Amino acid sequence: MHPKTADSPNELPAQSGQVRTSPRTLKSWLSSLGPSIITAALVFGPSKMTITSKLGAEYGYSLLWIIVMAIFFMIVFTAMAARIGLATNQSLLATIRQKWGHPVAIAVGVGVFLVATSFQAGNSVGVGISIAEATHTPMKVWIILFTVLGIGLLFLKTFYKVLEKLMILLVGVMLVAFIATLAFSSPDYTEVATGFVPSLPPGSLGLVIAFTASCFSIVGAFYQSYLVQERVRINPKVRNEKVDTVTGMTLMGLMSATVLVCAAAVLHPKGIKVTSASDMGKALEPIFGPYASSLFLIGLFGASFSSLVGNATVGGTLLGDALGYGSQLGSKMVKYLIALVMVIGATIAIVFGKLPLDLIIFAQSITILVVPFIGVALYTIANDARIMGQYANSVAVKIAGALGLLLIFALALSNVNQLFFK
Repeated sequence: MHPKTADSPNELPAQSGQVRTSPRTLKSWLSSLGPSIITAALVFGPSKMTITSKLGAEYGYSLLWIIVMAIFFMIVFTAMAARIGLATNQSLLATIRQKWGHPVAIAVGVGVFLVATSFQAGNSVGVGISIAEATHTPMKVWIILFTVLGIGLLFLKTFYKVLEKLMILLVGVMLVAFIATLAFSSPDYTEVATGFVPSLPPGSLGLVIAFTASCFSIVGAFYQSYLVQERVRINPKVRNEKVDTVTGMTLMGLMSATVLVCAAAVLHPKGIKVTSASDMGKALEPIFGPYASSLFLIGLFGASFSSLVGNATVGGTLLGDALGYGSQLGSKMVKYLIALVMVIGATIAIVFGKLPLDLIIFAQSITILVVPFIGVALYTIANDARIMGQYANSVAVKIAGALGLLLIFALALSNVNQLFFK
C-alpha cells in the first residue's frame, strides 16, 4: 500500500488551515467528542471494572489519586494522537513505516492485533455474564448473540457513524448505571476527598500497576489518530476543528472513580473480596436488593459490549493497515479482520468460559514489546515540526509526554519482573 498524499482524491493538504478557535455550536462540540468517546468506551472494559472494584474493595478510597494520574497521561497522549491525525494525510502506521521501515510497521500492527485478540475473550465473557446474571440464563447464548450483533454492525453503510453513536449511547448507559449505584452506596464524601491525597497502602502496588497500565492505554491513544482521520474522511469540513479529547478521557476517569467509590463504600467495610466485575454486582444484591445489582450489571454490559466492538476494531484496523489493506473502516478487508477478532474472542470465551491464563501471559508479553515503542513513536512524531507543523507538541506537552514515557517504561519493566522473575 502506498501512503496517501495531498494529491489523493478527497484529501486536503496537511496544513490547509488553522485550528478553529471561534466559539462553536453545541452540535459541533458534540461532534468533536466522537473520537475520544469511542476511545473511552473501548478502553473502559470489564477488566478495568474488575481492577477498579478490587481497588475500592481492598483499599477503600485511598487510591482515587491513581485515577487522576492515569487519566492525566491518557489525555496527554490521546491529544497527541488526535493532532497527528489532523496534521497528516496518511495513517499513523504509514508515518511509522516512513520513519522506521516496513518491518517495524508490520511488527506494531501484528502486535496490536495479537494483544486485541488475546484480550477479546474477556470482553465476550463480560457481555455474556452481565446478561446471564441479570436474567439467570446461560452465558454462552448471550456471547453468541452479541458477537453476531457486533459483526452485523460492521457491515452497515457508515460503520464509523454507527460506532460513534453506539459508544456515546453505551457511555451514557454506564454513567447512569454507575451514578445510580453510587446513590445507593451513600459514600462518606469527606473520606472520598482524602483518596485524592497520594498514598500507597501496603500490598497495593500490584493492583496500582495493573490499573495504571489498563487506564493509561497507549494502544487506545494510538488509535485516536485513526478515529480522527476517519471522522475527517467522512466530513472533510471538520479537519480544521479542534477535537475534544479531554471530555472523553475525563468521563472514563469519572466512571472509574464511581466504581471505586461504590466498592469502597459497600464492600470495603464488610471485607468482601471481588475477583471479577460481576462479583461486585452479586455483592450489591444482598445489601441493597436486586435493583442495585441490576444497575451495576447494566453498567458491566455497557463496558463489555463497547469493548467487544471497540477492541476488535482497533485490532482489525491496525492489522489491515500493517498488511497494506488500508485503515478505513469502510474497507471490506478491514471489516473482515475486525470480525475475525470478535469470532476468536467469542470462541475462546465459549470453550473456556473465561480468559485463559496462558493467553493473559501471552498478551502481556506482546504488550511489553509493543507498548513502549508505540509510546516513543507517538511522542517522536508529535514532536517533529516537519510532520506536525502547527500541531507539534508545545514545551509543556513535551515535558508531560516525557514523564508519561517514563511511566510506560516503568510499567513495562514491572511486567517483565512479574512475568519472568516471580
